[in-house]
Amino acid sequence: MADTSAGKLSLPILTAMVVGSMVGAGIFNLPGRFATATGPFGAIIAWMIAGTGMYMLARVFQALAERRPDIDAGVFAYAKAGFGDYMGFLSAFGYWLGSCLGNVFYWVLIGSTLGRFFPDIFGDGSSATAILVSLAGIWAFHFMILRGVEQATFINTVVTVAKIVPLIVAVLAFIFFFNYAQFSENFFGGVGMPEKTLLAQVRDTMLITVFVFLGIEGASVYSRYARKRSDVGSATILGFVAVTGLMVAVTMLPYATAPRAAIAGVANPSLAGALELVVGHWGAVFISVGVLISVLGAYLAWSLICAEVLFAAAKSQDMPKLFAAQNRNRVPANALWMTNIVVSSFVISTYWSRDAFNFMLDMASVTALLPYLLVAGYGVLLARSGLGYETTPHEQRRDQIIAWIAVIYTLFMFVAAGLKYVLLVTVLFVPGTVVLYIWARREQGARLFTPAELVIFIATLAGGAAGAYGLATGLITP
Repeated sequence: MADTSAGKLSLPILTAMVVGSMVGAGIFNLPGRFATATGPFGAIIAWMIAGTGMYMLARVFQALAERRPDIDAGVFAYAKAGFGDYMGFLSAFGYWLGSCLGNVFYWVLIGSTLGRFFPDIFGDGSSATAILVSLAGIWAFHFMILRGVEQATFINTVVTVAKIVPLIVAVLAFIFFFNYAQFSENFFGGVGMPEKTLLAQVRDTMLITVFVFLGIEGASVYSRYARKRSDVGSATILGFVAVTGLMVAVTMLPYATAPRAAIAGVANPSLAGALELVVGHWGAVFISVGVLISVLGAYLAWSLICAEVLFAAAKSQDMPKLFAAQNRNRVPANALWMTNIVVSSFVISTYWSRDAFNFMLDMASVTALLPYLLVAGYGVLLARSGLGYETTPHEQRRDQIIAWIAVIYTLFMFVAAGLKYVLLVTVLFVPGTVVLYIWARREQGARLFTPAELVIFIATLAGGAAGAYGLATGLITP
């Protein structure tokens, strides 16, 4: 991309990147995932927790964009600035890997959506045919992106507008058929659903809320392309507010149109099934088309983000310099090749997964938590140090409180995720460290670990060994 302001991304485009990254596959699965876990009362509490936590995280991204305009590589660069080289690498690797897993989930959802109409061919999205179609799509997008970021971001903007329409139509239909008596019946759990404590109900919704908020940092990742640095923070908040309102509506309104058990029992994408319960089969078809448009658009956005993160990490010497190469269209080609090879490998692995759909969703969510935690932690450190607050010292305490709330929220998300997913993430971090981090450090002739970083690596190694043992013995099943 050109270095002139004319070639930079404006506030509307950056906001579209945030919305395009967030409004993807997850929002189309909110009705079924929430109905399986809880009724409207638990959903209200869950969205209050998730909305507050993610809003605070969005505010941290906004504050960091304003206070540290010199850091323009996004998520992982904040972790490196606050906690050193190895934590910066884990943040970059974790964010990149989580984005790859999210892209795998998108293709599983495309397969399961097609499986609604061609069940014998596509099944639940992990059949052999579905995998072959996914691989064809991955590499078709790959070669399109190689032609240039400008073309891809333009397509993303168009698709972002197109995929919002089915969601708005669904929300309007749910409002038109709103039944207060049905909503009241579902409010504290509904009929025919297993008894669970309120805490368990809320906990079971947490990973899906993390997943649907992934992309909140989209503008931060692309900060080096921003026309004005202040637009990065503004785009983050604008995108967050717009998408949060839409997600809450998509979650809550179906409770007023059908019994909770019926909503919980629909096939994925559950928004299609929930609308079908209200308006008939055309609703499922309409939403399914919207899903395909939305997921393809979100996949495009996340393919760009994956490559950009790996490229930026290589430029800052946190990844091997091989991934810093760009082609003549200024696309990080090697980073894109690496990304799509990994995505293709995970897509193939879904053939042996018992529930590829939810497994990939949950893994993508947990993998993103470490980068978010480190960003929030750096927000605390920066506010305490006073760096960047020389002209606005009165905002220092406020930003520190906001960052602490974001830290507490992300720690709570780790607890809600459970030990299984934390161990599986460390299984992936160990080879990433051994191959990519050590490769990069040797290229620079730099020391591998400080004493504190060595302790972190040993803990990661222990978690990876426990996770690998669980997988080998069947204690942990994907």
